[in-house]
Amino acid sequence: MIYWEEESLNDREKIFEFLYGFNQEAAEKTDQLIEEKVEGLLQQPLIGVQRDGLKGRLLIIPELSMIVSYWVDQSNIRIMRVLHQKQKFPA
Repeated sequence: MIYWEEESLNDREKIFEFLYGFNQEAAEKTDQLIEEKVEGLLQQPLIGVQRDGLKGRLLIIPELSMIVSYWVDQSNIRIMRVLHQKQKFPA
């Protein structure tokens, strides 16, 4: 099961609102693609990369230049953050 932490939902909302101001269709497609890529973790939970100094894994979504931070806890996946690749990733 996938659990979206509050901060990751806030990230998605900010991304959606930012894009919505420019292009409503792009905002909806972006959010849908994020959802689809994250749902893919149910089939391949270890597909994300690990980086020194960061807990969990990072799912890179190159089509959007986004990074999704997540943890795998047995059969559960916790989505921690959703950020643009140019944003500074919090520790």
